[in-house]
Amino acid sequence: MSAAPITIEPMRPEYNRPVSRLLAQAFQAKFQRRLHLSGDVLAEGLEALLDYAPAGPFVLRSVALQQGEVIGSIGMKYKPAADQQVRGKLLPALPAVFPLLRRRGMVRLLAGLATLEHYPEAGECYITDLAVHPAHHSKGIGRLLLGWAGEVVAADPGLDRLGLHVAASNPRARQLYERLFFQTSARQNRQLLHLLLGERTWEYMVLAQEGGQIEK
Repeated sequence: MSAAPITIEPMRPEYNRPVSRLLAQAFQAKFQRRLHLSGDVLAEGLEALLDYAPAGPFVLRSVALQQGEVIGSIGMKYKPAADQQVRGKLLPALPAVFPLLRRRGMVRLLAGLATLEHYPEAGECYITDLAVHPAHHSKGIGRLLLGWAGEVVAADPGLDRLGLHVAASNPRARQLYERLFFQTSARQNRQLLHLLLGERTWEYMVLAQEGGQIEK
């Protein structure tokens, strides 16, 4: 029996909870040495961020769905034309952030995300996060989501490349991006990120549109 089809759809508010759980699983796997948070607490905090900062004209998110279940998610942002600036609402307003501050690990995560935040340059579509449900790893879901990101770039004449950061300690992710023709543009040593999240070295990788479109 063939597997049920997978579709890529725009983010909707009803996906906030399953997406927050996907991101919590991904963050736990990467940063648990520093965060010391349960998956439920981490997911609750991330859901609050998604509720506060929904996708907008220059902040995009899509999900991979199979039989109505969210099995993957990708977030992106880019700089608008003219002199406008993209500044994501990373930290909620005070009433929304108070519950998150009850846990030291959540404060550490918020500080780490603020430190890692990247402001896209003109022409760049920056991938803020990519997460796939553990039960669906190695099934091409990440490639599908990256293919959607490539279509966003190809469809917008103001965009010419995808960019992302990957921790140097995550060779599996780096190898996936390299197979899809991303190239390391810069390697950064960030002592503050090491203190906050336990990851010192980050690679900034870029896929130029002329380098070929990601195949799904």
